[in-house]
Amino acid sequence: MTTHEGGQLKRTPLYEQHRALGARLVEFSGWEMPVQYTSIIEEHKAVRTHAGLFDVSHMGEFKIEGEDALAFLQYLVPNNVAHLAIHQALYTTMCLPDGNVIDDLLIYHLAEQHYMMVVNAANIAKDLAWAQQQGHRFQNVVITDQSDTTSLLALQGPLAQQILQPLTEINLAAIRYYHCAAGVVDGINCIVSRTGYTGEDGFELYCAPVDVVKLWKDLLAAGKSDGQGPLPTGLGARDTLRLEAGLCLYGHELDEQTNPLEAKLGWTVKLDKGSFIGRDALVAVKEHGPERKLVGIEMLERGVPRGGCDLYASDQHIGVLTSGAPGPAVGKNIGMGYVDAAHATVGHTIQVDIRGKRLAAQIVALPFYKRNK
Repeated sequence: MTTHEGGQLKRTPLYEQHRALGARLVEFSGWEMPVQYTSIIEEHKAVRTHAGLFDVSHMGEFKIEGEDALAFLQYLVPNNVAHLAIHQALYTTMCLPDGNVIDDLLIYHLAEQHYMMVVNAANIAKDLAWAQQQGHRFQNVVITDQSDTTSLLALQGPLAQQILQPLTEINLAAIRYYHCAAGVVDGINCIVSRTGYTGEDGFELYCAPVDVVKLWKDLLAAGKSDGQGPLPTGLGARDTLRLEAGLCLYGHELDEQTNPLEAKLGWTVKLDKGSFIGRDALVAVKEHGPERKLVGIEMLERGVPRGGCDLYASDQHIGVLTSGAPGPAVGKNIGMGYVDAAHATVGHTIQVDIRGKRLAAQIVALPFYKRNK
Protein backbone atom coordinates (compact mmCIF):
# COMPACT_ATOMS: atom_id res chain seq x y z
CA MET A 1 0.00 0.00 0.00
CA THR A 2 1.40 3.41 -0.90
CA THR A 3 -0.08 6.86 -0.50
CA HIS A 4 -0.81 9.16 -3.42
CA GLU A 5 1.88 11.85 -3.89
CA GLY A 6 0.73 14.88 -1.93
CA GLY A 7 -2.83 13.54 -1.72
CA GLN A 8 -4.75 11.12 0.41
CA LEU A 9 -5.63 8.29 -1.97
CA LYS A 10 -3.92 4.98 -1.29
CA ARG A 11 -2.73 2.65 -4.04
CA THR A 12 -2.27 -1.10 -4.15
CA PRO A 13 1.07 -2.58 -5.34
CA LEU A 14 -0.65 -3.23 -8.70
CA TYR A 15 -1.35 0.44 -9.43
CA GLU A 16 1.25 0.63 -12.24
CA GLN A 17 -0.11 -2.61 -13.74
CA HIS A 18 -3.60 -1.11 -13.85
CA ARG A 19 -2.25 2.01 -15.58
CA ALA A 20 -0.33 -0.08 -18.10
CA LEU A 21 -3.53 -2.00 -18.91
CA GLY A 22 -5.38 1.26 -19.58
CA ALA A 23 -7.68 1.02 -16.58
CA ARG A 24 -10.00 3.88 -15.72
CA LEU A 25 -9.01 4.66 -12.13
CA VAL A 26 -11.47 6.11 -9.61
CA GLU A 27 -11.58 6.90 -5.90
CA PHE A 28 -13.05 4.00 -3.91
CA SER A 29 -13.05 3.93 -0.09
CA GLY A 30 -9.95 6.14 0.00
CA TRP A 31 -8.14 4.10 -2.67
CA GLU A 32 -7.34 4.77 -6.31
CA MET A 33 -8.80 1.65 -7.92
CA PRO A 34 -9.62 0.39 -11.43
CA VAL A 35 -13.35 0.67 -12.16
CA GLN A 36 -12.89 -0.90 -15.62
CA TYR A 37 -10.22 -1.79 -18.17
CA THR A 38 -12.26 -2.33 -21.36
CA SER A 39 -15.98 -2.19 -20.49
CA ILE A 40 -18.00 -3.23 -17.47
CA ILE A 41 -20.24 -5.44 -19.66
CA GLU A 42 -17.30 -7.21 -21.32
CA GLU A 43 -15.59 -7.84 -17.97
CA HIS A 44 -18.87 -8.96 -16.36
CA LYS A 45 -19.51 -11.46 -19.18
CA ALA A 46 -15.92 -12.74 -18.97
CA VAL A 47 -16.48 -13.69 -15.30
CA ARG A 48 -19.79 -15.37 -16.14
CA THR A 49 -18.41 -17.34 -19.14
CA HIS A 50 -14.69 -17.99 -18.47
CA ALA A 51 -12.79 -15.93 -15.87
CA GLY A 52 -11.89 -12.51 -14.56
CA LEU A 53 -9.02 -11.41 -12.30
CA PHE A 54 -9.59 -8.73 -9.66
CA ASP A 55 -7.13 -6.75 -7.56
CA VAL A 56 -8.80 -6.58 -4.15
CA SER A 57 -5.64 -5.72 -2.20
CA HIS A 58 -7.47 -2.74 -0.68
CA MET A 59 -9.38 -5.12 1.63
CA GLY A 60 -8.28 -5.30 5.27
CA GLU A 61 -6.88 -8.34 7.09
CA PHE A 62 -6.55 -8.76 10.87
CA LYS A 63 -4.77 -11.63 12.60
CA ILE A 64 -6.53 -12.84 15.76
CA GLU A 65 -4.40 -15.12 17.94
CA GLY A 66 -4.21 -16.52 21.46
CA GLU A 67 -5.98 -18.80 23.92
CA ASP A 68 -8.99 -16.47 24.01
CA ALA A 69 -9.16 -15.92 20.22
CA LEU A 70 -12.25 -18.09 19.80
CA ALA A 71 -14.06 -16.70 22.88
CA PHE A 72 -13.31 -13.17 21.64
CA LEU A 73 -14.65 -13.82 18.13
CA GLN A 74 -17.75 -15.54 19.52
CA TYR A 75 -18.48 -12.38 21.50
CA LEU A 76 -17.58 -10.04 18.60
CA VAL A 77 -19.87 -11.46 15.88
CA PRO A 78 -23.37 -13.03 15.69
CA ASN A 79 -22.36 -16.09 13.64
CA ASN A 80 -20.97 -19.24 15.31
CA VAL A 81 -17.18 -19.25 14.95
CA ALA A 82 -16.94 -22.38 17.13
CA HIS A 83 -18.25 -24.44 14.22
CA LEU A 84 -15.20 -23.65 12.08
CA ALA A 85 -12.78 -26.47 11.40
CA ILE A 86 -9.19 -25.48 10.64
CA HIS A 87 -9.00 -24.19 7.02
CA GLN A 88 -12.70 -23.31 7.04
CA ALA A 89 -14.17 -19.82 6.52
CA LEU A 90 -17.33 -18.08 7.72
CA TYR A 91 -19.31 -15.08 6.51
CA THR A 92 -20.73 -12.88 9.24
CA THR A 93 -21.67 -9.37 10.18
CA MET A 94 -20.16 -7.51 13.16
CA CYS A 95 -22.80 -5.61 15.10
CA LEU A 96 -23.17 -2.72 17.50
CA PRO A 97 -25.07 -3.21 20.78
CA ASP A 98 -28.22 -1.94 18.96
CA GLY A 99 -27.92 -4.88 16.52
CA ASN A 100 -26.94 -2.71 13.54
CA VAL A 101 -24.02 -3.58 11.29
CA ILE A 102 -20.51 -2.15 11.73
CA ASP A 103 -19.25 -4.28 8.82
CA ASP A 104 -19.68 -7.59 7.06
CA LEU A 105 -16.61 -9.79 6.90
CA LEU A 106 -15.03 -13.21 6.55
CA ILE A 107 -13.37 -15.15 9.36
CA TYR A 108 -10.84 -17.86 8.47
CA HIS A 109 -9.71 -20.49 10.97
CA LEU A 110 -6.08 -20.89 9.86
CA ALA A 111 -4.58 -22.91 12.71
CA GLU A 112 -5.10 -23.73 16.39
CA GLN A 113 -5.84 -20.41 18.18
CA HIS A 114 -5.16 -18.50 14.93
CA TYR A 115 -7.84 -16.75 12.86
CA MET A 116 -7.89 -14.14 10.10
CA MET A 117 -10.63 -11.52 9.70
CA VAL A 118 -11.08 -9.99 6.24
CA VAL A 119 -12.89 -6.64 6.37
CA ASN A 120 -14.03 -4.00 3.90
CA ALA A 121 -11.47 -1.41 2.79
CA ALA A 122 -13.52 1.59 3.91
CA ASN A 123 -13.87 0.16 7.42
CA ILE A 124 -10.32 -0.98 8.27
CA ALA A 125 -9.59 1.74 10.87
CA LYS A 126 -13.12 1.63 12.36
CA ASP A 127 -13.18 -2.19 12.57
CA LEU A 128 -9.71 -2.39 14.09
CA ALA A 129 -10.55 0.20 16.77
CA TRP A 130 -13.80 -1.61 17.58
CA ALA A 131 -12.16 -5.05 17.73
CA GLN A 132 -9.34 -3.77 19.95
CA GLN A 133 -11.83 -2.05 22.26
CA GLN A 134 -13.78 -5.32 22.66
CA GLY A 135 -10.54 -7.30 22.99
CA HIS A 136 -9.81 -5.66 26.36
CA ARG A 137 -12.46 -7.94 27.90
CA PHE A 138 -10.25 -10.97 27.12
CA GLN A 139 -6.86 -11.71 28.66
CA ASN A 140 -5.19 -13.77 25.96
CA VAL A 141 -6.05 -12.41 22.55
CA VAL A 142 -3.74 -10.48 20.21
CA ILE A 143 -5.24 -8.50 17.32
CA THR A 144 -2.79 -7.51 14.57
CA ASP A 145 -3.61 -5.39 11.53
CA GLN A 146 -1.97 -7.15 8.57
CA SER A 147 -3.64 -5.06 5.86
CA ASP A 148 -0.39 -3.38 4.77
CA THR A 149 1.49 -6.68 4.56
CA THR A 150 -1.22 -8.58 2.67
CA SER A 151 -2.19 -8.37 -1.00
CA LEU A 152 -5.25 -10.11 -2.39
CA LEU A 153 -6.27 -11.27 -5.86
CA ALA A 154 -9.62 -12.85 -6.77
CA LEU A 155 -9.81 -15.19 -9.78
CA GLN A 156 -13.49 -15.72 -10.52
CA GLY A 157 -15.40 -17.64 -13.16
CA PRO A 158 -16.18 -21.16 -14.43
CA LEU A 159 -12.62 -21.67 -15.73
CA ALA A 160 -10.89 -20.39 -12.55
CA GLN A 161 -9.79 -23.84 -11.36
CA GLN A 162 -8.55 -24.85 -14.82
CA ILE A 163 -6.49 -21.61 -15.09
CA LEU A 164 -5.03 -21.75 -11.59
CA GLN A 165 -4.26 -25.49 -11.23
CA PRO A 166 -1.13 -25.56 -13.50
CA LEU A 167 0.45 -22.89 -11.25
CA THR A 168 0.22 -24.89 -8.01
CA GLU A 169 0.58 -28.36 -6.52
CA ILE A 170 -2.31 -27.61 -4.14
CA ASN A 171 -5.23 -29.85 -5.17
CA LEU A 172 -7.74 -27.08 -5.90
CA ALA A 173 -10.60 -29.53 -6.44
CA ALA A 174 -10.18 -30.59 -2.80
CA ILE A 175 -10.78 -27.03 -1.51
CA ARG A 176 -14.49 -26.97 -0.77
CA TYR A 177 -16.66 -23.85 -0.84
CA TYR A 178 -15.83 -21.59 2.13
CA HIS A 179 -12.58 -23.46 2.82
CA CYS A 180 -8.94 -22.58 2.22
CA ALA A 181 -5.47 -24.10 1.92
CA ALA A 182 -1.97 -22.71 2.45
CA GLY A 183 0.74 -23.51 -0.07
CA VAL A 184 2.85 -22.37 -3.01
CA VAL A 185 1.26 -20.84 -6.11
CA ASP A 186 3.53 -19.70 -8.96
CA GLY A 187 6.51 -20.03 -6.58
CA ILE A 188 4.80 -17.70 -4.07
CA ASN A 189 3.52 -18.55 -0.57
CA CYS A 190 -0.25 -18.04 -0.61
CA ILE A 191 -3.43 -18.72 1.27
CA VAL A 192 -5.88 -19.95 -1.38
CA SER A 193 -9.57 -19.75 -0.47
CA ARG A 194 -12.82 -20.49 -2.28
CA THR A 195 -15.43 -17.94 -1.19
CA GLY A 196 -16.17 -15.44 -3.96
CA TYR A 197 -18.32 -12.33 -4.35
CA THR A 198 -19.58 -12.76 -7.91
CA GLY A 199 -21.97 -15.71 -7.90
CA GLU A 200 -19.35 -17.78 -9.74
CA ASP A 201 -16.83 -20.37 -8.61
CA GLY A 202 -13.35 -19.03 -8.02
CA PHE A 203 -10.41 -18.51 -5.72
CA GLU A 204 -8.89 -15.78 -3.58
CA LEU A 205 -5.11 -15.60 -3.30
CA TYR A 206 -3.60 -13.89 -0.24
CA CYS A 207 0.13 -13.17 -0.59
CA ALA A 208 2.86 -10.69 0.32
CA PRO A 209 2.73 -7.33 -1.52
CA VAL A 210 6.25 -7.93 -2.86
CA ASP A 211 4.97 -11.02 -4.74
CA VAL A 212 1.64 -9.80 -6.07
CA VAL A 213 2.86 -8.22 -9.33
CA LYS A 214 4.40 -11.52 -10.49
CA LEU A 215 1.27 -13.45 -9.47
CA TRP A 216 -0.99 -10.96 -11.28
CA LYS A 217 1.06 -11.07 -14.49
CA ASP A 218 1.38 -14.86 -14.53
CA LEU A 219 -2.34 -15.36 -13.86
CA LEU A 220 -3.24 -13.01 -16.72
CA ALA A 221 -0.83 -14.97 -18.99
CA ALA A 222 -2.25 -18.37 -17.92
CA GLY A 223 -4.61 -19.82 -20.51
CA LYS A 224 -3.93 -16.93 -22.91
CA SER A 225 -2.62 -19.27 -25.63
CA ASP A 226 -6.01 -20.93 -26.13
CA GLY A 227 -8.00 -17.75 -25.54
CA GLN A 228 -9.26 -18.95 -22.16
CA GLY A 229 -7.19 -16.63 -19.98
CA PRO A 230 -8.81 -14.34 -17.42
CA LEU A 231 -9.66 -10.73 -18.24
CA PRO A 232 -8.48 -8.08 -15.79
CA THR A 233 -11.74 -6.98 -14.15
CA GLY A 234 -12.52 -3.76 -12.32
CA LEU A 235 -14.81 -2.69 -9.50
CA GLY A 236 -17.60 -1.81 -11.94
CA ALA A 237 -18.14 -5.43 -12.98
CA ARG A 238 -17.51 -6.56 -9.40
CA ASP A 239 -20.54 -4.47 -8.42
CA THR A 240 -22.86 -5.72 -11.21
CA LEU A 241 -21.77 -9.34 -10.57
CA ARG A 242 -22.48 -9.19 -6.84
CA LEU A 243 -25.78 -7.41 -7.51
CA GLU A 244 -26.94 -10.18 -9.88
CA ALA A 245 -25.90 -12.68 -7.18
CA GLY A 246 -27.99 -10.78 -4.59
CA LEU A 247 -24.96 -10.09 -2.34
CA CYS A 248 -24.86 -7.12 0.04
CA LEU A 249 -22.31 -4.32 -0.28
CA TYR A 250 -21.37 -2.40 2.87
CA GLY A 251 -22.40 1.25 2.57
CA HIS A 252 -25.34 0.21 0.37
CA GLU A 253 -27.37 -2.75 1.72
CA LEU A 254 -25.52 -2.75 5.07
CA ASP A 255 -24.60 0.10 7.41
CA GLU A 256 -24.89 1.26 11.00
CA GLN A 257 -28.63 1.95 10.51
CA THR A 258 -29.35 -1.61 9.30
CA ASN A 259 -29.56 -4.93 11.14
CA PRO A 260 -28.75 -8.33 9.60
CA LEU A 261 -32.30 -9.67 10.02
CA GLU A 262 -33.83 -7.03 7.72
CA ALA A 263 -30.90 -7.57 5.31
CA LYS A 264 -31.90 -11.23 4.72
CA LEU A 265 -28.84 -12.32 6.73
CA GLY A 266 -30.76 -14.08 9.50
CA TRP A 267 -28.81 -17.25 8.63
CA THR A 268 -25.65 -15.56 9.98
CA VAL A 269 -27.25 -14.74 13.36
CA LYS A 270 -26.97 -17.64 15.84
CA LEU A 271 -29.04 -16.51 18.83
CA ASP A 272 -28.55 -19.87 20.57
CA LYS A 273 -24.73 -19.73 20.75
CA GLY A 274 -24.50 -17.60 23.89
CA SER A 275 -23.74 -13.94 24.52
CA PHE A 276 -22.51 -11.67 21.72
CA ILE A 277 -22.61 -7.95 20.97
CA GLY A 278 -26.07 -6.96 19.76
CA ARG A 279 -27.78 -10.20 20.78
CA ASP A 280 -30.53 -8.65 22.94
CA ALA A 281 -31.43 -6.14 20.20
CA LEU A 282 -31.54 -8.89 17.56
CA VAL A 283 -33.73 -11.09 19.78
CA ALA A 284 -36.21 -8.18 19.97
CA VAL A 285 -36.13 -7.68 16.16
CA LYS A 286 -36.74 -11.39 15.65
CA GLU A 287 -39.67 -11.41 18.10
CA HIS A 288 -41.46 -8.45 16.48
CA GLY A 289 -40.27 -9.15 12.94
CA PRO A 290 -38.19 -6.59 10.98
CA GLU A 291 -40.01 -3.34 10.14
CA ARG A 292 -38.50 -3.34 6.65
CA LYS A 293 -37.01 -6.02 4.43
CA LEU A 294 -34.42 -6.22 1.68
CA VAL A 295 -36.00 -7.08 -1.68
CA GLY A 296 -34.97 -7.49 -5.29
CA ILE A 297 -36.68 -5.46 -7.99
CA GLU A 298 -36.82 -5.94 -11.75
CA MET A 299 -37.86 -3.08 -14.02
CA LEU A 300 -41.02 -3.64 -16.09
CA GLU A 301 -40.59 -0.32 -17.95
CA ARG A 302 -37.47 1.06 -19.58
CA GLY A 303 -35.22 2.76 -17.09
CA VAL A 304 -32.08 2.00 -15.09
CA PRO A 305 -32.65 1.96 -11.32
CA ARG A 306 -29.87 3.28 -9.08
CA GLY A 307 -29.17 3.35 -5.36
CA GLY A 308 -31.15 6.20 -3.76
CA CYS A 309 -34.24 5.87 -6.00
CA ASP A 310 -37.48 6.08 -4.01
CA LEU A 311 -39.98 3.21 -4.18
CA TYR A 312 -43.77 3.60 -4.21
CA ALA A 313 -46.85 1.37 -4.04
CA SER A 314 -49.65 3.41 -5.63
CA ASP A 315 -48.85 6.84 -4.16
CA GLN A 316 -47.45 5.55 -0.88
CA HIS A 317 -43.70 5.82 -0.30
CA ILE A 318 -42.61 2.32 0.78
CA GLY A 319 -38.82 2.36 0.60
CA VAL A 320 -35.56 3.18 -1.16
CA LEU A 321 -33.19 1.33 -3.47
CA THR A 322 -29.70 0.70 -2.11
CA SER A 323 -28.23 -0.61 -5.40
CA GLY A 324 -29.31 -0.71 -9.02
CA ALA A 325 -27.82 -1.38 -12.46
CA PRO A 326 -28.33 -3.21 -15.72
CA GLY A 327 -27.78 -6.95 -15.12
CA PRO A 328 -25.71 -8.04 -18.15
CA ALA A 329 -26.16 -11.80 -17.57
CA VAL A 330 -29.87 -11.64 -16.72
CA GLY A 331 -30.70 -9.12 -19.46
CA LYS A 332 -32.81 -6.95 -17.16
CA ASN A 333 -32.47 -3.71 -15.22
CA ILE A 334 -32.36 -4.75 -11.57
CA GLY A 335 -31.98 -3.35 -8.08
CA MET A 336 -32.03 -4.14 -4.37
CA GLY A 337 -33.46 -2.03 -1.61
CA TYR A 338 -35.52 -1.87 1.55
CA VAL A 339 -39.29 -1.68 1.64
CA ASP A 340 -41.78 -1.67 4.53
CA ALA A 341 -42.28 -5.29 5.60
CA ALA A 342 -45.98 -5.18 4.60
CA HIS A 343 -44.97 -4.49 0.98
CA ALA A 344 -42.11 -6.99 0.72
CA THR A 345 -44.08 -9.58 -1.23
CA VAL A 346 -42.53 -11.26 -4.27
CA GLY A 347 -44.67 -10.62 -7.35
CA HIS A 348 -46.03 -7.24 -6.25
CA THR A 349 -45.83 -4.39 -8.76
CA ILE A 350 -44.31 -1.16 -7.44
CA GLN A 351 -42.99 2.08 -8.93
CA VAL A 352 -39.39 3.27 -8.96
CA ASP A 353 -38.80 7.03 -9.09
CA ILE A 354 -36.05 7.48 -11.69
CA ARG A 355 -35.18 11.15 -12.18
CA GLY A 356 -38.69 12.28 -11.26
CA LYS A 357 -40.54 9.68 -13.36
CA ARG A 358 -42.28 6.78 -11.63
CA LEU A 359 -41.70 3.61 -13.63
CA ALA A 360 -43.21 0.17 -13.06
CA ALA A 361 -41.14 -2.58 -11.49
CA GLN A 362 -41.81 -5.91 -9.82
CA ILE A 363 -40.54 -7.31 -6.52
CA VAL A 364 -38.68 -10.54 -7.33
CA ALA A 365 -36.92 -13.28 -5.37
CA LEU A 366 -33.17 -12.93 -4.76
CA PRO A 367 -30.71 -13.77 -6.19
CA PHE A 368 -31.34 -12.60 -9.76
CA TYR A 369 -28.68 -14.99 -11.05
CA LYS A 370 -27.70 -18.53 -10.05
CA ARG A 371 -24.88 -20.38 -11.78
CA ASN A 372 -25.37 -23.91 -13.07
CA LYS A 373 -23.28 -26.10 -10.80
